[in-house]
Amino acid sequence: MTNINEKLAAKIEAVKQVLTEIVADYNPATLASSYGAEDMVLMDLICKFAPEIEIFTLDTGRLPKETYEVMQQAKAHYNREVKVYFPDATDVEDFVTHQGPNAFYDSVELRKQCCGIRKVKPLKRALEGKKAWLTGMRRSQAVTRSELPVSERDEDHGLQKFSPLTDWSNGDVWAYLRAFDVPYNKLHDQGYASIGCEPCTRAITPGEDIRAGRWWWENPESKECGLHVKAK
Repeated sequence: MTNINEKLAAKIEAVKQVLTEIVADYNPATLASSYGAEDMVLMDLICKFAPEIEIFTLDTGRLPKETYEVMQQAKAHYNREVKVYFPDATDVEDFVTHQGPNAFYDSVELRKQCCGIRKVKPLKRALEGKKAWLTGMRRSQAVTRSELPVSERDEDHGLQKFSPLTDWSNGDVWAYLRAFDVPYNKLHDQGYASIGCEPCTRAITPGEDIRAGRWWWENPESKECGLHVKAK
């Protein structure tokens, strides 16, 4: 491998081992990609070393144009099909009609209801029939992820959940992207550390938490969309 240090090379090898295990023991498996920096690292590694693993994305209907641009770039770069899941149109129509298009700013409950419609329900469809799913989550991203394991049982969806980059730093992620010329969302160049729906994402300033730009009007303890929250 070129332009990477021994520490990152070891982390890459560890991820390759996880991918090998998934292919051997948990097929069919799928990567949930938002086309953020971490997900692009995993997409690159999957395309190189574990093409049997499927890839999907959730198109909420309110993504930034830059996200669509990197989706198109990745398709050309990898010549790889990525399944796209949309929210149910009737659910979106009902929410916008009764609550308003930007009701998610009004309360945590309404924000989570919107996320439930646009992300959580489509995720359930995407995971149907799968034995495992992969995410690009890392421990250092948020207080809600500080004890994130590489592998855990996802009882809510009835399958195994893998986060192969859990111990990667932000620096590791970007060193990989640059070393291997991986396509990435250009909003990252404008100070966006974590990218979701356009109205719920902003750039961060130096020193801010990496997920400070997601649902910035809420407390850090509530900043999950529901995709990675265990039912109680």
